[in-house]
Amino acid sequence: MPKLVDCSAGRGFFGLFSYVTLAMMQLCGVFQALGEDIFKQLVRGISIGKLKTYQIYERFKVRTRLPKLNSETLRKAEPKLWSRIQAGEEEFATDLAQVFLLSHLPMIVEILNFLGIPNQDGFFDKDLKPEQYLADGWQERVFNEFSGKYNREILLFYINHLDWELVKPEIIYLPAAQHV
Repeated sequence: MPKLVDCSAGRGFFGLFSYVTLAMMQLCGVFQALGEDIFKQLVRGISIGKLKTYQIYERFKVRTRLPKLNSETLRKAEPKLWSRIQAGEEEFATDLAQVFLLSHLPMIVEILNFLGIPNQDGFFDKDLKPEQYLADGWQERVFNEFSGKYNREILLFYINHLDWELVKPEIIYLPAAQHV
């Protein structure tokens, strides 16, 4: 059974997990609810080549405030990047999410196709009505279908990002074995 973490405010049962306020959920809240360990793995999955291909390398370098942008400098900057997420820098969180997603476009295309969501190479109409595509339990179906093929952290991020983008939930999807 998957775990949907209620992100109202405070500490969970017996202090086993913490959660953040996600009413009118912001993207920083998605990152915070998934946790620092998942965030670090997402940063380590950034494709510098894809950033250059999509011509967002320089913009992202400026947004990260790094004089040099490569895998090593990103890894060293993880604590600073995480602190910016914790501080609620929503524009930075949006840019970071875009970088994570562009680094994994083939996965996104597969997931959207699996859900039957019309898309053009992973991009879909922002006015899309999600009800017909995101029926109850869609997160678990996607996780079960793709967890053996893709990195767990990016898969969890995309499931929750897609939910955030289309549905604006107040809960974060985490599989049963995951603790925040």
